[in-house]
Amino acid sequence: MSGQTLFITLVASILIFIVLSRYSKQRKRKKIMSQETPKEWNLIIKRNIPIYEQLPKELQEKLLRLMKVFVAEKNFEGCGGLKITEEIKVTIAAQACLLILNKKSDLYPNLDSILVYPSSYSAKDIEAVTYGTYIVKESARIGESWKHGIVVLAWDHVKNGALDIDDGHNVVLHEFAHQLDGEPSRPSSYITWARILCREFQKLRQNIEKDNEFVLDDYGTTNQAEFFAVITESFFEKAFLMKKKHPALYKMLKDYYKLDPIKWMEEK
Repeated sequence: MSGQTLFITLVASILIFIVLSRYSKQRKRKKIMSQETPKEWNLIIKRNIPIYEQLPKELQEKLLRLMKVFVAEKNFEGCGGLKITEEIKVTIAAQACLLILNKKSDLYPNLDSILVYPSSYSAKDIEAVTYGTYIVKESARIGESWKHGIVVLAWDHVKNGALDIDDGHNVVLHEFAHQLDGEPSRPSSYITWARILCREFQKLRQNIEKDNEFVLDDYGTTNQAEFFAVITESFFEKAFLMKKKHPALYKMLKDYYKLDPIKWMEEK
């Protein structure tokens, strides 16, 4: 067998393996989605996820299907002595899956594990001062999102954030927004997307400097990535106010998430 033939055979084998793997994955997911929703889940959702009641029935059903796959595929780990319960899994899954409810997404493909602490936890920050010199600082955190497969959350903030759907603060929405690409689905929209984000980012900074009233959390001025996470929180929890004060930003996120929270509220 020639080298060229061997190469073609190898490539064909890899492609077949990828196709079969995807097919197997989709079959497994469909089976999971078709399973009956545990009664315990319904009680947890009713108690912990008030935003669920605002969703149209078809979106409620879709959310439940996504949640089943999320819980089945993702690894939950308790930290700081916390024992992972069904309540923790369902509460986190419901909010994480809300972001991808109408998006063409492979259910956070780069995410493997969710680490959950009972409350805020300490983490080390390493800051370079000069070449070869670093300062190590400890800070209290309620959540963080890593590029390589991990989201860390504080359970008390997860639960409180889910219960208050009007304050614009939700640690799950925030950290899982970091797991998304944060870019428009159509390349033709890149310029408009970047222009709106840049303008609104600078507007928030100016309002803070001038002590003006502002809708968005000032943590959004940290950097562009944090800004996207912050506006995601406001989009779902301060929809009316955001549309009034930041109409272009609201429309941009409505197109990105393919959801319209205001429409849910008006119909309910």
